[in-house]
Amino acid sequence: MSVWIYTIISVTIVSLLSLLGLIAFPFGEDKIKKFLIWAVAFAGGTLLGDAFFHLIPEAYKNGQGSYIAFSLLGGILAFFVLEKFIHWHHCHDISCHEHNETFSYVIMFGDAAHNFIDGMIIAASYAVSIPIGIATTMAVIFHEIPHEVGDFASMLYGGFSKVKALWYNFLAGIVAIFGAVLVLMINADMADINKYLIPFAAGGFIYVASADIIPELHKSTKISHSFLQLLCIIAGMGIMYGLLVFG
Repeated sequence: MSVWIYTIISVTIVSLLSLLGLIAFPFGEDKIKKFLIWAVAFAGGTLLGDAFFHLIPEAYKNGQGSYIAFSLLGGILAFFVLEKFIHWHHCHDISCHEHNETFSYVIMFGDAAHNFIDGMIIAASYAVSIPIGIATTMAVIFHEIPHEVGDFASMLYGGFSKVKALWYNFLAGIVAIFGAVLVLMINADMADINKYLIPFAAGGFIYVASADIIPELHKSTKISHSFLQLLCIIAGMGIMYGLLVFG
């Protein structure tokens, strides 16, 4: 029962991050950009840290090498498909999208698919252990903060009003709850699902960090910016390692 409670609380928090636009956008485009680049770097560190410190080692405790390899690669490919064919794009520059409502709807549906998978990943992590669930939730939260602000801002620049952008972003956010409930219900009858979902989640996190976040960081070539980005990445990894040691 505690797994259900922890999972529902966690995915609810993740879902509510979709309302961050209420706080973030009034600060203006320039301040959002300055915040996002450091938040993105920190998120990359937490995603990589959770994948390599928590999820992959846990997968090898109870799984065979071939299952883990295929599931991990499956996570990478699945997130590639989401980004390539559903046009889910983790662009954190609020001016990077085409400015039309059609593309704003594409952002919303892609984000909903992404959040559904996030909910599944969080539930699968808690089914393994509470500490791993907490670590994965934190990695998702740190990634979702810049992601949700970016999506909200992109919808605004795509032609949505503030109310409409906030509402649709929220609808996409609560889909995470359905993904989590689905996994918890399946897990009650098929415990082996975690040996596939855990490495799948690791693959997805590695893809997002390496294919979306790191290229975004390379857009800035200033030495001072690069150094601070590196510190943010290391800090994110450090948080995940600290949860492993002290969790």
